[in-house]
Amino acid sequence: MIAFLEGQLDHVSDTSIIVITDGGVGYEVEITSRMRQGLPGRGGRVRLYTTLLVREDMLRLCGFETMEERETFNTLTAIPKVGPRLALSVLSVYRPVELRQIVSSGDVAALTAVSGIGKRLAEVIQRELSYKLKVDTAAAVSELGARDGSPSVLRQVLDGLKGLGYAESECAAMVQDILREQPDLDVASALRAALREIGRKK
Repeated sequence: MIAFLEGQLDHVSDTSIIVITDGGVGYEVEITSRMRQGLPGRGGRVRLYTTLLVREDMLRLCGFETMEERETFNTLTAIPKVGPRLALSVLSVYRPVELRQIVSSGDVAALTAVSGIGKRLAEVIQRELSYKLKVDTAAAVSELGARDGSPSVLRQVLDGLKGLGYAESECAAMVQDILREQPDLDVASALRAALREIGRKK
């Protein structure tokens, strides 16, 4: 089982990269488009957590930035009709923490934003992940805030919305987007922006 690779980036294609290890062995690894956007230039160092998929007619090595991504990929590919290519597409659109948030809120429509996933398959994925993913909304919100560099603002805005009767699971992604676009907002300004967005969607 190949679980981890570290080496020099040699080649990048639309769906995969070639990594040359220090021992001189080259591995072709399929990756997400999100990961491809953050790659160094040719010759740069890369570190990947990997999963080796064994099929009757081929071997496929898939690589991820974090162990959490790798575990989420394995969970996705255990779902009927979700192969490795589709699982990589899901992780190209959503990080694991965002996927947990989608599952927690029951947002089937968000899954259809992934190319290749229609409403029926989205419902299957939502149902299966609700059993298989460890969904902790509070932890997910905390992680979202920490990655955006404004955990206190995010937390306080969500608490404010909750006090006004809005469900945290329905508001977390929206508030995160607001803080990404306007990271200098204080709590009051972010709360007003969130309420405007809620009103706009009604």
